[in-house]
Amino acid sequence: MKKLFAVLCFVFCLAGCSKKTYVDYVNPYMGSVSHLLFPCYPTISLPNGMMRVYPNRSEFASNTMNGLPVTIPEHRGTSLISFNPTQNAEPRPVIAYSYDLEHITPYSWDVYLDNEKIDVTYAPSYQSAVYNFRFNEGDAAKLVITSRNGEVTLNADNTINAYCRMANETRLHIYVEAEQPVKSDSRIGSSVVLHFGDVKDVHIRYGISFISAEQAKKNLRKEISNYDVKALADKGRKIWNEALGKIKIEGGREQDKVVFYTSLYRTYERMINISEDGKYWSAYDRKVHDDEGSPFYIDDWSWDTYRAVHPLRILIEPEKELYMLRSYIRIAGQNSDKWMPTFPGVAGENHSMNSNHAISFFNDAYAKGMTNFDMAEAFRAGYAVIHEKSLIPHSYQPAMELDEFFHKNGYFPAIPDTAKEVYKQVNPTEYRQPVPVTLGTSFDFWCLAKMAKALGKTTEYEYCLKRSLDYRNLFNKETGFFHPKDESGAFIPDVDYGWSGGQGGRYYYDENNGWIYRWDVQHNIADLVSLMGGPEKFAQGLDDMFNTSIRGSKWEFFRKFPDHSGLLGQYSAGNEPSCHIPYLYNYAGQPWKTQKYTRKIIDTYYRDDVMGVPGDEDGGGMSSFVVFTQLGFYPVTPGLPMYNIGSPVFTKSVVDLGNGKSFTVEARNCSYDNKYIQSATFNGKSWDKPWFSHSDIINGGRLVLEMGPKPNERWGSALENRPPSYNDL
Repeated sequence: MKKLFAVLCFVFCLAGCSKKTYVDYVNPYMGSVSHLLFPCYPTISLPNGMMRVYPNRSEFASNTMNGLPVTIPEHRGTSLISFNPTQNAEPRPVIAYSYDLEHITPYSWDVYLDNEKIDVTYAPSYQSAVYNFRFNEGDAAKLVITSRNGEVTLNADNTINAYCRMANETRLHIYVEAEQPVKSDSRIGSSVVLHFGDVKDVHIRYGISFISAEQAKKNLRKEISNYDVKALADKGRKIWNEALGKIKIEGGREQDKVVFYTSLYRTYERMINISEDGKYWSAYDRKVHDDEGSPFYIDDWSWDTYRAVHPLRILIEPEKELYMLRSYIRIAGQNSDKWMPTFPGVAGENHSMNSNHAISFFNDAYAKGMTNFDMAEAFRAGYAVIHEKSLIPHSYQPAMELDEFFHKNGYFPAIPDTAKEVYKQVNPTEYRQPVPVTLGTSFDFWCLAKMAKALGKTTEYEYCLKRSLDYRNLFNKETGFFHPKDESGAFIPDVDYGWSGGQGGRYYYDENNGWIYRWDVQHNIADLVSLMGGPEKFAQGLDDMFNTSIRGSKWEFFRKFPDHSGLLGQYSAGNEPSCHIPYLYNYAGQPWKTQKYTRKIIDTYYRDDVMGVPGDEDGGGMSSFVVFTQLGFYPVTPGLPMYNIGSPVFTKSVVDLGNGKSFTVEARNCSYDNKYIQSATFNGKSWDKPWFSHSDIINGGRLVLEMGPKPNERWGSALENRPPSYNDL
């Protein structure tokens, strides 16, 4: 009887226990300790929200945080205004808090400041937030509000206005209210100290704005009517579940689900919507604009996000993607130079890396049926940025002699990594990066060609299509690698593709070595197969990359190539230019190797722990690779409306495409071992192609894969079924 009672209690307990929701699988700490360079940050925000924070520390392993953040206006930035609760008799403008018992979710944060003995809870809305502080000792509860480069003002009603200056006349404004009465106030330099006296709890709420102090107050009043941090967190939890629930998964291990939903959550960190009551501040012309019903989005790094973040949004957040495209066009029109931006930030263009891949966003969206934006203006701005702005990496200046050479000769010239740079315009630490500049701009030209064709611009189409083949000018037929050339047209001698090029390989490549840039022709892989001698030699080259060890010891290699992390042979799982590479076996008639290596990359380097991301997570760049790869397909060529098939991690995934339509991937018998496709059907018909088109799924579809533990080398291997390239679609 006792056994029966115990069993019944267990059953009733299970029935009463709440089921895990999508956001419960998110681990914001995943990847918060970096392998070498920047880590991921455990961000608390709403999806694409203007209000976002993470602790003011370098990474999770740091023992202290410097003040409590108000908001992080730029991704990977710091909070320019901070809150500093204290019980100390002599408060400081910014307090280095020792902390413990921290818990972060996408929608909430609670932490114990153990050196101050203060409990903190926090929850955000889109443009406002609530902090609750519990002072556990003492009779002198205080809050110090500090601006790093601005002013803090105490109003007559004991509310606070503060601002911080940013670049291009941009200001971050905040408006702060406290639930408890302020007994007195004082100043430490430019910081304001609010004295609450003998109270245990202090609750504050605040709004932010890039428009004005008054707008910050309006934003707060619009979103938050009380100081209930739990109610706000509950609301945020619901919003996150709605966003993450756009993709539903079944099967897989628990850790696979954590990796998946954590990765999906990270794709929502950027871009951010900074429209406020239908208006927005633009740092590009230093004016406030009416958004005309189309919210203004900012903060993006196109070099990272064009590969998979924007293609993912086209599937699950098409309306947001449309607003983002329109925002890029607005920025181009507001800029004095009228160029397409590449790294648009809240306070202006942060041009970094190389190439101009924002052009790709428009080509990809148009190819997939999204047309409600000004394609002509997108083409104009994209064409202008390639021809009028210098292609020198990490520069934002007009074209100069090196650009004239590029446009005349079809490649960006190199100098030996032992030579001294002669052009002062070249960044002294980033160098010329001639191979990725040439290859990346070839891709950008291809995007422009397709846009020109859609616009009926025949002359521009033919010109851009020809320039999209510029990558051929650096292909070394003897070695099968892309090889830097000097201005005379000669290959730079003695180049070791795994080692040469100075710090980060940047004299010749960028962050990664020549093994990675060997495959950087995303738009014309069929031609790359031909250049390398055909499918067998192409596949052998991929094998060699995965099987060739790095030169020297790891510490020597990573000292020179710190971004080239997440090693599988020479392959770098920790950097975005590698993301499409394991899918290239599909183009050589060996799709089972794509299935092998995509799984191996995920299983090896993406884990549910603080070091579970192998490199820099730049606002969704690598996380979107994980989302697609775990689903079992990937957009190798943004701008070609098709997807390569890999190896799904889950037995069933359902992608909500909107309008009541969905795309389902069913992987029968899928498991950790059963990663190889044995056979497939698409919408009930036999399917022997390792790819499918966007049109196959946009109105709903079902891909069913029979999985097994060993490769079926016949499935998808016929060369006539290999994925399309260039102008095939």
